[in-house]
Amino acid sequence: MARIASVIVRTIANNALRWWLIAIGLTLSYYMFLMLSLVVRFGSLPNYVNFYDWISSIRMIISSTPSLRDQIYIIRQEWLVEIGYMNYDFGLGLSEWSLVLAPAKMLAVFVLSALVATYVLLIRGRRKSCSTFLARTSGATAGMGAGCVGVASISLYWVVCCSTPTWVVGLAMLGLGVSTSLWIEPIGPWLSSIGFTLLIISVYVAASQSVSGDELSESKEIGRTR
Repeated sequence: MARIASVIVRTIANNALRWWLIAIGLTLSYYMFLMLSLVVRFGSLPNYVNFYDWISSIRMIISSTPSLRDQIYIIRQEWLVEIGYMNYDFGLGLSEWSLVLAPAKMLAVFVLSALVATYVLLIRGRRKSCSTFLARTSGATAGMGAGCVGVASISLYWVVCCSTPTWVVGLAMLGLGVSTSLWIEPIGPWLSSIGFTLLIISVYVAASQSVSGDELSESKEIGRTR
């Protein structure tokens, strides 16, 4: 276990710039994809942006909420930025749809991207040292994990759903019934947990293959010296 952890840390340290570029790039691409999907789905560009004083809101929540558990739950729902489309055919305007940037979910997406970046760097140049079956299996596992976390981290609002921004709004936009979407909303944390677990397993497998490759190289080197 210690050697595997050492391989992961060394891989990230030796490719720090590439690791950051992949992690940040995937995070930005994720939110750009969500916004693009909204524009394509509704055929209109966003026409408003709202910024929220997230730090002040967190201070108020902490000072006014006695339960730590409740504090964490409420803080997870706090918004930082809202980008959406306002329909002014209804008086002062009605927000039809929006993409909400919540720091808690943004952090989850960044951790997802960081794990994917770590996995990519671990398997880069190591494909010959592991079996094709294991490589495909770990790749499929990483893809499933990333998909689960990505879906569970969606923060979209649609007036039709009549609820706070959540991951099931995206399913409703794709055609799933609104009532069905809202019914399965509570499984979001479980979906995210499963996704992170699959990603961690994939990183572990990739790192263990790197360790096996290093051990094989060392044994060959020792054999040559003899």
